[in-house]
Amino acid sequence: MLEDLDVVILCGGLGKRLRSVDPDTPKVMVEFEDRPFLDIVMERLASQGLQRFVLCTGYKAQWIEEYYRKNERDFVVDFSREDEPLGTGGAVKNAQPIIESDPFFVLNGDCYCDVSFQDFADFHQAKQATASIVAAHVDDSKDYGSLTLDDSEKILAFEEKQDKGAALINAGRYCFNQDVFNMMPKDTKFSLEYDVFPKLIGESLYGFRSAGEFFDIGTPQRYEQALEFFKHGK
Repeated sequence: MLEDLDVVILCGGLGKRLRSVDPDTPKVMVEFEDRPFLDIVMERLASQGLQRFVLCTGYKAQWIEEYYRKNERDFVVDFSREDEPLGTGGAVKNAQPIIESDPFFVLNGDCYCDVSFQDFADFHQAKQATASIVAAHVDDSKDYGSLTLDDSEKILAFEEKQDKGAALINAGRYCFNQDVFNMMPKDTKFSLEYDVFPKLIGESLYGFRSAGEFFDIGTPQRYEQALEFFKHGK
C-alpha cells in the first residue's frame, strides 16, 4: 500500500541558475502562484495515497523546515538536515535513520514527472530490483542523465549529461530497497548518479518507462514553462 511507503525528497539545492527569478529562495521553495513548488509536488503525491515525506534540507534549511512546521498538511512531513552539502547520495544516507519503509521512494525536489507511483512500486517489486529509476522521454537530453534499457527494462548504461538528442532520461524519481545502503560508499558526501547507480548497472537496476509530462525548474526558461503547465490546470 502506498500510504506505507516513505518519500524522501532532496531539497538541498542552491538554485544558482534561478537567481534571476528569485535570488534568495531555496529552489524547491520558488513561488508557483503564491505557494512553493514543493507544495505542488507533495500534494500531487499525497493525492495518489502517499502519506509520509522526509525532506532532506541543506541550503536555508531552517526556512523550509519552519514553513512546513507552521503550515499543517493532511500528510506527515519530517526533516533530515545536512550541515554541509552531501550530494544526492550523501543526503539519502544521512536520512537513513528516519526512513522507515522498505522499499522507499526518493525524489529530486526541483523537478516534476507525471507518473503513477503505485505502478512504479508494483514494477519495482515485480522486477525484484534493488533500485528502480523512472525513465522519461525528452527531445533534448543534454542536461540530463540518459538511460539504456534492455528488453526486460534492466538498465545497461547510465550516462550523465551527454548530448544525445532525443533519449530516455533519468527523471529524478527512484524506488529503493533498504539494501541500497549496502551499495553506498563509506564517505558522507557522494552522488547517487556517479557513485551508486554504476555499481548496479546490468544487475538489479531497472528503468520504469513513463509517458507522462516531465520538466525541471532549474533555469528561468524551464521555470516559466512549468508555470504555464500549472496555470493550465494540469
